[in-house]
Amino acid sequence: MTKRTDGRPLTKGVFTTGEVAEICKVSQQTVIRCFDAGRLRGFRVPGSRFRRIPRESLIQFMKEHNIPLDQLEMGKTRVLVVDDDPAIVEMLVELLERDGRFEVQTASTGFDAGMRTKEFRPDVIVLDYMLPDINGNMVCRTIRADVTLQSVRIIIVSGVVKREDVEELLESGADDFLQKPFSIEQLVTKITELVRD
Repeated sequence: MTKRTDGRPLTKGVFTTGEVAEICKVSQQTVIRCFDAGRLRGFRVPGSRFRRIPRESLIQFMKEHNIPLDQLEMGKTRVLVVDDDPAIVEMLVELLERDGRFEVQTASTGFDAGMRTKEFRPDVIVLDYMLPDINGNMVCRTIRADVTLQSVRIIIVSGVVKREDVEELLESGADDFLQKPFSIEQLVTKITELVRD
C-alpha cells in the first residue's frame, strides 16, 4: 500500500477526473480525452457520465508520462472548518485528518473565513452558522458573489437554527446543512457527496 510522507497509508483508492487533473497538473478536458482514448484506464459510474480512475491506473499513467508520484498527496479534498469554538475545531481537524483523504485548515470568524477561502481554495467549507462577527448567510453570499469560488461547496452546521433559517441559508448559497451534534461519519458522507463531479 502506498504510504504518505508521515508513514501513514493513503486511503483514497479511486479518483475523479478533476482530482486526476489537479494531481497531474493538466486540464480536466485532457484527462477526459486520455480516458476516452483508453490511455488512462478507469470506469464510468453506472447510469451517469462520471468517470472514475482507480489508484493503480493513475500510478501507471503517471509513470508513463514521467509525472512525480509525490503529486498523489495533492489529491486530497481540501476542507476549511469555520467555527469559533476551539474544541469543535480541534476535534473536526483531528478526525478529518486521521481519515487520510482530507487536507484541513481552519478559521474562527467570517472575515478570516473569507481570507482563508481565497488563499486555501477549499473544495468544501464546513461553516458554523453563528460566528462572532457575521452569520452564515453573509459568508455564503460573499463566497457566491466571487466568480472564482463558484466550485466551493458549503455545509452549514448549527445547533440552534429554525427550519425557515435553513431554507434561507440554502437560498444564500449553502449546499447542505447538518444539525449539531452530528457524527464524523455524517460529515464525511456529506463532504464526499458534494465533491463528486
